Amino acid sequence: MSFDYDFAKPFAELEPPHWGALRELCRANAEYFENDQTEASIRLHEALLAMLNHLEQVRPLYREIAKIAPLFDFDAKTPGNGYRSFLSVVDKCILHSVCVCRQLCCQRDSILFRKTYYMREVEACLQLLASLCTCLQHLKTLYSWNTTMVNDRPSLFTPEGHSPQELLDRTESINQYSFYGRCLGFQFCDSMKRVVKTVSAGMASFSEIYFSNGTMIGRCANLLKYLVDPEARARRIVNISQQADVDFCKNFWLLNESDLFLRLPALVMPTIAVNQVISIPPEELTLQCQNGTPVSIPVPRSHLGERTLSVRLLSSHHRKGMIGSIGVESILPASDELIIHCHGGGFVAQSSRSHEVYLRDWAVQLGIPILSIDYSLAPEAPYPRALEEVFYAYAWALKHSKTMLGTSARKIILAGDSAGANLTLGATLKCLEFNIRKPDGIFMAYVPVLVEFVPSPARLLCLTDPLLPFGFMMRCLKAYASCETQQLQRDKDDENGDGQKSETESFAEVSESDLIALALSPNGDETNEEHKLASFPSDSTLNSVSLAEADAVQVTLDANTPSKITAKEQTRSQEYITQFLDLYKNKSSENLAGASTEDKLKEKKESAPEKSWSLFGWSLGGSKSIYLDVESVKSPSEEFVFTVPRDPHLSPYLAPDSVLAQIPPVRVVTIELDPCLDDCVMFARKLKGLGNPVTLDILAGLPHGFLNFCLVSKEAMDGSHLCVRRIQELLEYN
Repeated sequence: MSFDYDFAKPFAELEPPHWGALRELCRANAEYFENDQTEASIRLHEALLAMLNHLEQVRPLYREIAKIAPLFDFDAKTPGNGYRSFLSVVDKCILHSVCVCRQLCCQRDSILFRKTYYMREVEACLQLLASLCTCLQHLKTLYSWNTTMVNDRPSLFTPEGHSPQELLDRTESINQYSFYGRCLGFQFCDSMKRVVKTVSAGMASFSEIYFSNGTMIGRCANLLKYLVDPEARARRIVNISQQADVDFCKNFWLLNESDLFLRLPALVMPTIAVNQVISIPPEELTLQCQNGTPVSIPVPRSHLGERTLSVRLLSSHHRKGMIGSIGVESILPASDELIIHCHGGGFVAQSSRSHEVYLRDWAVQLGIPILSIDYSLAPEAPYPRALEEVFYAYAWALKHSKTMLGTSARKIILAGDSAGANLTLGATLKCLEFNIRKPDGIFMAYVPVLVEFVPSPARLLCLTDPLLPFGFMMRCLKAYASCETQQLQRDKDDENGDGQKSETESFAEVSESDLIALALSPNGDETNEEHKLASFPSDSTLNSVSLAEADAVQVTLDANTPSKITAKEQTRSQEYITQFLDLYKNKSSENLAGASTEDKLKEKKESAPEKSWSLFGWSLGGSKSIYLDVESVKSPSEEFVFTVPRDPHLSPYLAPDSVLAQIPPVRVVTIELDPCLDDCVMFARKLKGLGNPVTLDILAGLPHGFLNFCLVSKEAMDGSHLCVRRIQELLEYN
């Protein structure tokens, strides 16, 4: 439900009817339970009166924020910013409370009335409203700090005079538990509410497998508890957000890299003709500048040295000059267009394969090849490694589009979501820096353009977000961009002596003419048997095409393992995933205890000695264990204050206006409840002020990363289709 109010009207005129409905329901229910002296009735009565009181406290704050919110919009036709988002969240909180109080009113005379249950539900709504009241007070503080103007309008980003620590100290007063308990997902559309609850319960349950707190019996019991006990789930999620390191985030998000999730797109999404992984060897590329002079594109070397780079080619049709299309009877001419895609994942997780859930649909609807880049992930590969790889892959695509990708690349669109969208912007700035051909358009979904914790209203939304909690967002940011992380990685490289290690010795030298011959070699050419590129009729089997490996170029089976994940990481992550799924699927506690559990644990011990498991306090695995310290919760102001380089390639918002004015047409799709919403609004405003062709769409009711939920949410699928239309606009833009 959207709330498109006229914020210029007095509050008495704009107050939505559900505010008054909540007042009447609270009064009626409070009067009903006033004379009942049971504990549950007393608590219900007090909670209902307190809700009435907080509703009156919220009223003036809501009115003040409603007056200033329109000052920050992109334009009159696109209302949206962090201030408006919190007003919407407050309204949805009141709607949720109305539903609870109405059910209470209807059920209170029933013989099956569960008084204790409704007592907890009403108390949860009260805590939620109180927390949002505190958030609105902090929004007033943010507005009072704001003195920066952009295009004669106030900025959503707080000026440098106020440090993030000031806001972090204040946000400690917000009760985060209220957002992860009984009211979990109240701010999202109905289809996403179920998804959010499932993911949150899965996160809490997975943490019991990942961490080694308590005995195995206790952890197994907790798996079931998180499904039926919202308060326990809320405590666990907040503890995870505050204490779990970035490795936990990586391993939890790697769940969608498992076979269980990777098979779903192939089963329910459109079938595509080509779905192959290409391994690009680390060799210098030479392109022509815009003025015709040659320029050398450097091989990515930072942090990891020279390594192969994997990209995934997806196409709904076999095309002339496309890998995997040799000998195919039905083959189309080369496309004139190409989409180069960068996946999201907070710079620390996911891959092109996990994003097939929407890329397959895009490939079919657009009918053009999509090249998705599997860049290296932090913290092993902090900034600028991923940016170097994305720029290198873009240059490689320019050079080999006709001979490998089945396209003349007359038009190239860069597309990405979240962290991937940030990388596409950085790569575009690199194109301008090297004076090579820039993309013809950029599509971005929920993009962070200022990669540092600058206080803004939308950034506070992560305190309410069950899919992107505050701690997760900050640890991803710290792992990728902080100066401290980069220095630690450099020290580690120097200590291991492989900071500049080159892997080119593993690859044979292959000239461009060799690549052309290999790509176009007929499948039945017996004289070139060792260099044939196989042709595959469908995407039922994924294939990895190495351009130069062991003195030959061959097609090899993709073993369902993204090349950017090391073998050690994959083994460890798969261990967590397997144990999590095995335990999560059990339907009774009996299957989680006793001899059968011990047998399972012994099997896990043999296959994964690095992980330590316990049964009745006895270690059944190796000596290495990971613990979640829930006793000593660190203050966010202690852990999340770190230094981030003010580099335009990292934070494109900081690029000079003279550079941003050269950026090609941009389409931005973001969401009302996204912690990166203000980034999108401010960047779109800045581009518009410079005369760049830019559009901004703000969707309601969806979470950050909604593209990954297309299969389980109609609204998310509708959002994906909007993305396709915006990309099509860029392709047709003259």
